Amino acid sequence: MRDHILILGGYGNFGKRIAINLSDTNIPITIAGRNHAKAQKFAQDLGTDSDIAIFDVNTDLPQYLDQYQPRIVINTCGPFQNANYAVARACAERGLHYIDLADGRDFVTGITSLNAVARNKRAAIISGASTVPGLSSAVLEHFKPDFSEMTSLKFGISPGQQAERGLATTQGIMSYVGKPLAPHPSKFERTYGWQNIYRQTYPDLGARWMANCDIPDLDLLPAQYGLKEIQFSAGMELGFLHLGIWALSGLIRAGVPLNLEKHANLLLNASNVFNIFGSADGGMHVIVKGRDQQGQPLTRKWFIIAKSGDGPHIPTIPAIIIAKKLWAGEKIKPGAYPCVGIVTLNEYLDELKQFDIKTYQE
Repeated sequence: MRDHILILGGYGNFGKRIAINLSDTNIPITIAGRNHAKAQKFAQDLGTDSDIAIFDVNTDLPQYLDQYQPRIVINTCGPFQNANYAVARACAERGLHYIDLADGRDFVTGITSLNAVARNKRAAIISGASTVPGLSSAVLEHFKPDFSEMTSLKFGISPGQQAERGLATTQGIMSYVGKPLAPHPSKFERTYGWQNIYRQTYPDLGARWMANCDIPDLDLLPAQYGLKEIQFSAGMELGFLHLGIWALSGLIRAGVPLNLEKHANLLLNASNVFNIFGSADGGMHVIVKGRDQQGQPLTRKWFIIAKSGDGPHIPTIPAIIIAKKLWAGEKIKPGAYPCVGIVTLNEYLDELKQFDIKTYQE
């Protein structure tokens, strides 16, 4: 039995990037999944002494944890929109640190239900260690000293058409397209998934369509930073694909019984057909408004632009940073909580130096 970090979904879209990063820093990892051939091939491609573990996380995880006792568990097995806390609870009850990349709004905000058991076992159970709310809160923390108060936040993500996309992410988005989103501080009376479209201009990329998405930040960031208004959107590089999903959202909002989540794999494959018309370049924008320390109106705009298909590395960084800190024995408070303000922007960008990624500030 060796001390190690267990990566659930370790050969998937995000899991493999986390595995490569940790392996490159000589941290022993175990790549877990249900497909032996995929896990073995990825472990061989890594060229390190990485272990593999083949089991169904929904039924066999407790047995694995009891037998092999990893120090840290990283969960990349989405979608998290309709997931339960069985994996996180199993870790908390055994005093094992747990990190996930969840973007499900209810899942991330509700992780605090495990706080008592996690604190009792001195385990850090951290949910949402990804772009949202990991990076979004890091940007707000970076700009916070400039403001006497932050009043509104408008932010969003537009990946490149050729950037690698996972099925779980597609399923997550399709689960709420055209459906009413839970109330949050907004300029709109009611918000619906993939509605309220607008054009956002990015440095180096030009203008792209954006539309409403449901993420935990809609609840977490107003509570943390006193925001009176928040809007998060996502967009597709190819306008006709973005507007096609927007049209479907309108039909669902009107009452047409379309189950897009059920057909997520088909929609993803259909989207990939058009990759030749897009690029591998994507971006994120953060526009925060409020008042400066003298009470005058203040706006800060921040962009991160990823090229050469490096965008999918961005969501993995908070989990990587937290895992490295825990592995090194750094103190991270025990308990169960969302990944808000845990990773600094400087730490984030330092991990991204090796990639074709730049930031811009106005």
